[in-house]
Amino acid sequence: MGRFISHVGASGVTTTLRALLRGNEFFLIPLALLVGVIAGAVVTLMSEIAQIAHVLIYGIPIDVHLSAHERVTPWAALLAPTCGGLLLGVMEWSRRRWKISSAVDPIEANALRGGRLSIRDSVVVSGQTLISNGCGASVGLEAGYTQIGAGAASLLGRFLNLRRNDLRLIVGCGAAGAIAAAFGAPITGAFYACELIVGVYSVSSAAPILAASLSASLIARWLGGAPYSLDVPQVGMVTGEQYLALIVLALIVAAIGIVVMRSSVLFERVFHRPWLPFWLRTAVGGLCIGGLAIITPQVLAAGHGAMVLDLHRDMAMGLIAMIIGLKLCACLISLASGFRGGLFFASLFVGSLIGKLYAMVLQLPIFDVALDPLASSLAGMAALGVAIVGGPLTMSFLVLEMTRSIDVTAAVLAACIVTSVCVRALFGHSFSTWRLHLRGETIRSANDVGWLRNLTVERMMRTDVATTSPTATIAECRSEFVLGSRQAIILVNDAKDYCGLVTLPELYSGELDSIADDIQVVELARHFDDVLLPAMNVKTAMKIFDTAEAEVLAVVEAGGSRKVIGFLTESFARRRYVEELDQATRGILGPI
Repeated sequence: MGRFISHVGASGVTTTLRALLRGNEFFLIPLALLVGVIAGAVVTLMSEIAQIAHVLIYGIPIDVHLSAHERVTPWAALLAPTCGGLLLGVMEWSRRRWKISSAVDPIEANALRGGRLSIRDSVVVSGQTLISNGCGASVGLEAGYTQIGAGAASLLGRFLNLRRNDLRLIVGCGAAGAIAAAFGAPITGAFYACELIVGVYSVSSAAPILAASLSASLIARWLGGAPYSLDVPQVGMVTGEQYLALIVLALIVAAIGIVVMRSSVLFERVFHRPWLPFWLRTAVGGLCIGGLAIITPQVLAAGHGAMVLDLHRDMAMGLIAMIIGLKLCACLISLASGFRGGLFFASLFVGSLIGKLYAMVLQLPIFDVALDPLASSLAGMAALGVAIVGGPLTMSFLVLEMTRSIDVTAAVLAACIVTSVCVRALFGHSFSTWRLHLRGETIRSANDVGWLRNLTVERMMRTDVATTSPTATIAECRSEFVLGSRQAIILVNDAKDYCGLVTLPELYSGELDSIADDIQVVELARHFDDVLLPAMNVKTAMKIFDTAEAEVLAVVEAGGSRKVIGFLTESFARRRYVEELDQATRGILGPI
């Protein structure tokens, strides 16, 4: 009896909590704080596991990052990524054998699925990211951080039965907390969520996202410190001449970013040859990365240690160029061969080296332009981050939280804007959405378009179709269909195939009264080739209505068949589109 009362009491509390969350957005803030605590703890745990793996595998000191170590033993460099890749290959073979669908990342989940993420898939992806980074593959843990943070948030949100827009927001809070904890930068985490996971800035979403970022950052600091935090010394003033130089750097970085993203297709083609078994691809990629690591360990893992090391030391131009080339190749090999991970920090590392090299080139006698190498490194870091990851404000606030310098941040923001505009105009994708594009998706951001895809012709059409034979006369059709009872009648032959459409106002035209007994209705038929398919979404349907200049169209079976299964009017399709768009807009703007 006591157990029953306890169960009923717990159920009542859960029901009350769900009602509060659905009825008042203020109660999303405590939930966001909880999500941030979870994200901060998970980020700290994952980073510690990865560091311990580096220590055990490569024999480095516990307080040294792998990419910052002077050298690694060749056998460890070759064996570790190869064995890690083989393990990932076996996992992928098992997934295909058991016909388990691929995991969905937070951007795709918020764009297409209303924030629904599988916690099982998120744990698997995070585990694979740990394996990839732990064995030394040239990827960062940030993809695993955001995946598990967003996955845990989605699980909580679905348990509490949150509305679609609230669930998307909480998923953004999970990702914001993960990035804030990783970099020790709560504002960066908040803007990362707004720009890349939620897809919009809004007043209603600001408080929960900032709450999650702050709690995650504080938890990570309390548990041992943000794994990707960066301390940058005082940077000098940026002059007008240097502004112009940094804008030129932004253009160069934009071109490099586009080349890198385009090159990812070529690298994937190399690793997807028919003669190379898919379960062996990642091991081969690991072997290639190991070969590059023998040249320089800076290609291993995310590159955080190497960036801290290189940012403050003198380096030859040739060495910088070599590291840039090797690191980019290692990153592309890692992702193309099947390692899991992100390019967030790798893009920051490479961008900082590009900026440093650019400043050294400008100091040559042929140019003789004085540009602060540290300011150039920060601008290159942020600009390449924008080109590959996206989010100009995210990268600008990262620099602000690193340097606490408004002057430098203003110059970096200008560079980020230039890079963002160029990449969007010339390429149109960040690396995350580009990889989705290669899989057949058309989304370019995390903006919620799932409702648009779900609003299909099949859901909107009516099935009570008025049909008649093309050989029927106008008089026969008039006697069967009263004016005003239908918008149109659809002509079908003996095989029930579509043969055109006639509107009732045309059928009852006064000019036809004298010949109604002699003229077949097919003479009035229109839109022989203008039909809708059940799977079309409302936006595609409206384009067809506009092109055909039709008020009503027939819906036929998919697969090349012309059999009529329903009809749809333009007015109803537009009304449903406006209703759904209004609901989505209210989710963005909040209560109005």
